[in-house]
Amino acid sequence: MIYHGAFSIIRRPMVWALATSVFLAFFTYCQISQVEAQESKTKNAGFVEVFEVSGLLDEVLADAVSNALEEVQRNDARALILQVNSKQAVISDEKLNQIAKQILDSPVPIEVWIGPSGSSAHGKIAQLISTANSIGVSIGSSVGNTGEQVLDPGIFGDVWGANHEVLKSNTFDWEQAIEKGIVQCRKVEVDELGNSLTEQQQIARCANPTLGDFLVSRDSFLSEVVSTEQGPRLSPLTQTKIRGLSLLDQLMHTIASPPVAYLLLISGLILLLFEFFSIGIGIAGAIGAVVLALGSYGLAALPIRLWSLLLILASMVAFAIDVQTVVPRLWTLIGQISFIFGTVFLYPQENVEMSWIPMVVGIVGIFILMSRGMPIMIRGRFATTKISSLSENNT
Repeated sequence: MIYHGAFSIIRRPMVWALATSVFLAFFTYCQISQVEAQESKTKNAGFVEVFEVSGLLDEVLADAVSNALEEVQRNDARALILQVNSKQAVISDEKLNQIAKQILDSPVPIEVWIGPSGSSAHGKIAQLISTANSIGVSIGSSVGNTGEQVLDPGIFGDVWGANHEVLKSNTFDWEQAIEKGIVQCRKVEVDELGNSLTEQQQIARCANPTLGDFLVSRDSFLSEVVSTEQGPRLSPLTQTKIRGLSLLDQLMHTIASPPVAYLLLISGLILLLFEFFSIGIGIAGAIGAVVLALGSYGLAALPIRLWSLLLILASMVAFAIDVQTVVPRLWTLIGQISFIFGTVFLYPQENVEMSWIPMVVGIVGIFILMSRGMPIMIRGRFATTKISSLSENNT
């Protein structure tokens, strides 16, 4: 009896320990199975790539877009999303047709989101994105002003179809783009609570304020409904991979923007002019040469009026004549007028737009520098030379 009682006392903890171990093992197995199932589901959902098309579509950006269109076919992506905010392309029509053909022939869906809010897709860019599989737009954004069609009508037909003629010289804001069917969306007449939605509310729901909103509305992007304390919400299964320009390409793309190329040009010219009137070859000359080379690269990538560029160069010669006299005179006035006309008409407005801010900075900066800064610098140089001569005579 004593032996049996002792065995019972020992057996009871053993049973509890065994039951606890079985429970923990079962719980661990369920957790691991759930994680593996989630990972398997996410893996099967694949990924989409997002590439940002921002600023002028120049050669650097065009090559990067073309490469992205090729690579997305090799890396098993579910889709390539082009996030667009661009008003013009400065590449050749042949290059534009080549990229449009890549989009049209791509076995992987190519989709476009005009965003974030306040973005635009104008000019040749508007023609290019018309070849995409689907298009979304953020609130406050616009599309249009396509100009004369440069895409081959035999391959692409009339860009934007029924809206072809209207969009040649007009833009659609985000509401009009949805109403005209340019933006594909699934309109719903009632909200989640069953309340009827007005036409305006239906249109607003078709807009995609953020990239995430655009992605979850795509057939290529898989999501699931999960329950939260705030209520049911969509949880993405498909992963998103963001890609963009390399650091060097981003630098070249920035340099080729109209305001940067213009400011680099005049900065380089001023530094070289300053070096011309200084003693010996210094840092200003070396920096000026590099800056001028970068500005020249930017201008070479952009459509410019050659006569305007020549006016800017001639203005520097005119400034140099009066700088030697230390007093601003007629040549300074001629140089300033030439510089103003060269600046205002440097870029053809139908192809490239530059805001008035860099133009004002350039014009006012040159006026102050040539009327006050350079004369003071030259007088200081001559004064130093005179003091040295007096010292030698006294000696």
